[in-house]
Amino acid sequence: MFRKLLVCLMSFFTFLSAISLQAGDVIGEDILKSPDRTPDFVSRDTYRHPSETLAFFGVEPTMTVVEIWPGGGWYTEILAPYLQGGKLYAAHFAKDSKVNYFLNSRRAFEEKIKARPDVYQAMTMAEFSPKMDKLTVPDGTADVVLTFRNVHNWLRSINEAEAFALFYKALKPGGILGVVEHRAKPNTSWETMKQSGYMTEAYVIALAEKAGFVLDASSEINANPADTADHPKGVWTLPPTLRLQDKDRAKYEAIGESDRMTLRFKKPNLKTPQATGQ
Repeated sequence: MFRKLLVCLMSFFTFLSAISLQAGDVIGEDILKSPDRTPDFVSRDTYRHPSETLAFFGVEPTMTVVEIWPGGGWYTEILAPYLQGGKLYAAHFAKDSKVNYFLNSRRAFEEKIKARPDVYQAMTMAEFSPKMDKLTVPDGTADVVLTFRNVHNWLRSINEAEAFALFYKALKPGGILGVVEHRAKPNTSWETMKQSGYMTEAYVIALAEKAGFVLDASSEINANPADTADHPKGVWTLPPTLRLQDKDRAKYEAIGESDRMTLRFKKPNLKTPQATGQ
C-alpha cells in the first residue's frame, strides 16, 4: 500500500514538474539559441529571462502583440520568429521626431529588419510617441502590449500618463499589458525616480490603474537582490551601460543588470448593459 502511494506521489510531482517546465519554456531553444540573435543580446538572457517573462505575460504564437520602443531589437529578435502565426507591431520612435537619438535608433532598427525579411516577416513597423499622443496601431486590436524598461523614460519627459492611456486604447477588452521596469525602493521620491531611472512599483501600478487597467499579477522573475538601486549614475551605472566606464567596473559587473519589477495588467472585459425594455 505504501509503495503504491509512493509511486502515485512520484507520478504526481513528475506531472507538476512537466507543467512547470512547459510554462517556463514558452520560447524554444531553437529561437533562444538561434544564430540570428545578436551574441551580445544572448549573453543578457541570464538577467532578462525572456522565456519565463513572455510565459508570465501569456504571449502565444497566434496573438497580435505590440512591442513598445524596441530600441535595438533585443526582444524583437525573439518575438518575431515566435509570432509566425500571429502579428508583431514594433512601435518604434516616431519618424518625424526632432530628437536625433530617436531618429538614429529607428534607422538602425529598420536596417536590421530589412537585412533579414525571412526572420521578421510577422513584424510590422509602427510608431509610438506619448508626447505626440501617437501609437500607430489600430485601436482595440492588440492581445498584448509589452514594454521593457521604458516607463522611466516617459517619467523623465513627463509623458507617463499619456503612454498608459495609449496602451489601453490599443488593447482588446481583456487584453494584457506587460511591464518590466527598474525597481526603486518603496517611498522613493518622484525627483529621485526621475534622476535615477528606478521607479517604485506603487507609482507604476497607479499609472496603469489611472488609465483603466487592473493589476492581474506580479512576478519576481526579473528580480536582482544584489542591486541596491542607489548608484552614482542611477541605473545606468550598471550593465549594460556602465556609465562610470572603468571606475569600479568589476563591482558593478558583479551586481549585474538592475532589479526589476514584472507586472501584468489587464484591460477589463467590460460588457455593454443590455436594454431592459423599460
